[in-house]
Amino acid sequence: MGSLVLEALTKRYGTSTAVERVDLEVPQGEMVALLGPSGCGKTTTLRMVAGFVPPSAGRVLIGGADVTRAPPHARNTGMVFQSYALFPHMTVADNVAFGLEMRRVNRADRERRVREALQLVRLDRLEDRLPRQLSGGQQQRVALARALVVNPAVFLLDEPLSNLDAKLRGEVRMEIRSLQQRLGLTTLIVTHDQEEALTMADRLVVMERGRVRQVGTAEELYERPADPFVAGFVGRCNLVEGELETPGGFRAASGALLPCLTAGAPAGRAILALRPEHVRIAPAADGPARLRAVTYLGAQTEYHVDLGGTPILAIRQTPGAEEPLRRLAIGDAVSVSWDASAARLLPVAQTDGQGA
Repeated sequence: MGSLVLEALTKRYGTSTAVERVDLEVPQGEMVALLGPSGCGKTTTLRMVAGFVPPSAGRVLIGGADVTRAPPHARNTGMVFQSYALFPHMTVADNVAFGLEMRRVNRADRERRVREALQLVRLDRLEDRLPRQLSGGQQQRVALARALVVNPAVFLLDEPLSNLDAKLRGEVRMEIRSLQQRLGLTTLIVTHDQEEALTMADRLVVMERGRVRQVGTAEELYERPADPFVAGFVGRCNLVEGELETPGGFRAASGALLPCLTAGAPAGRAILALRPEHVRIAPAADGPARLRAVTYLGAQTEYHVDLGGTPILAIRQTPGAEEPLRRLAIGDAVSVSWDASAARLLPVAQTDGQGA
């Protein structure tokens, strides 16, 4: 077991920068998620940690040892690939034992460790089956067992749940998190799925175009995003461009004056970030807003509102049959409000830089 430290880790392909100066420390036993859209550099970062991609600059330290130039088999990492990468002609037991064979572990120890790993993932009765005889969830657990059996100092997961259906994804997510906590594994997981990252990881690293935009807990990133990209990527968020007037209000580009706390904020261009669950909406014959769309999502309902030319999304618990919101129709006039403290002012997004 050990900690993981990335120091100014960088990867360039010719003139294109895939990952730019990533600094990150993952203490022993913590799970950290690299989160971001496709092409943001998260998988390249993971593969540099695993040793499959050589960095252009920077260092990778595992347990205090510099492994930047070490080959994958010398890093003591266990990796679960997005495609599982199981050998189709090998049994479950042989797939799990493969890494131990490469490390020249003697047969008796190998069989014992394979048995223990399969018990961990509840597959000890399926050791003689071939991958094609397993369900998707069972194949995923074989891949987990194969990575765990080598007793890795760092556990690496590359989009491990992307090939599973929604229900199974939730079940396996809980299994992985439970295993990670029970074994105290230092873990780095790559995902583009916000829910996956929010529910599994102790901390999240939001990446965009090869750069780290913010590192923090799920609550920190959701409640206190550093910039509009993080606010829009982690959860749903109303992002309204405009200008902070002095004194006391935010003037949207459409001209609407929106409530927010302005104390200490400099006047000028800014973006107002407002989570849709903080928006109150109610029928009002002379209301300043119009209802443009309603989307029923079971427990929640989305209300898309036009507030003087500014689109606002409100998310409320689905109302009962007798509640006023139930009777709203497209085009109805509504009132829209929120507490000024719920609106956060963010700097205008910068778009320079490149990533892959």
